[in-house]
Amino acid sequence: MNILTESIIVPNEYNFIFGNSHFIKTVEDLYEAIVTAVPGAKFGIAFNEASGPCLIRKDGTADDLIEIAVDNQRRLGAGHTFLIVMSNIYPINILPVVKSCREVTNIFCATANPVQVIIAETEQGRGVLGVIDGGSPKGVETEQDIEKRKNFLRTIGYKR
Repeated sequence: MNILTESIIVPNEYNFIFGNSHFIKTVEDLYEAIVTAVPGAKFGIAFNEASGPCLIRKDGTADDLIEIAVDNQRRLGAGHTFLIVMSNIYPINILPVVKSCREVTNIFCATANPVQVIIAETEQGRGVLGVIDGGSPKGVETEQDIEKRKNFLRTIGYKR
């Protein structure tokens, strides 16, 4: 068995959700869940099928985001994983409907941070052991940092 890391490469302005799922209809069900939760959402989905023809299944509302998701999933090569790349929504807007999708078994991360995927590779294929999402803590927030955090959340409309 080989252990390797692959980065999820997404332009800085985009957020993404990376997870595990178990069935070919994942792509269509995630599409329907997202457009129902956030009409007008711009996103792309790619799902690595793990049996039969083992294709990268794809869907979404923006061709460029679909292409980014497919390119990452091709490089990662781990079966039964999906990547949703989004541009005018945040993971917090769709994470509940993604998690409630019957085929979804695990969410590895929902972020805009740099992400490294830790992959195990055997003669059968590739699987995800985990992810490294962003960097390690550099300290504990101060009173000034707390105030900045609270102001930021109010500026972007998540708190009153």
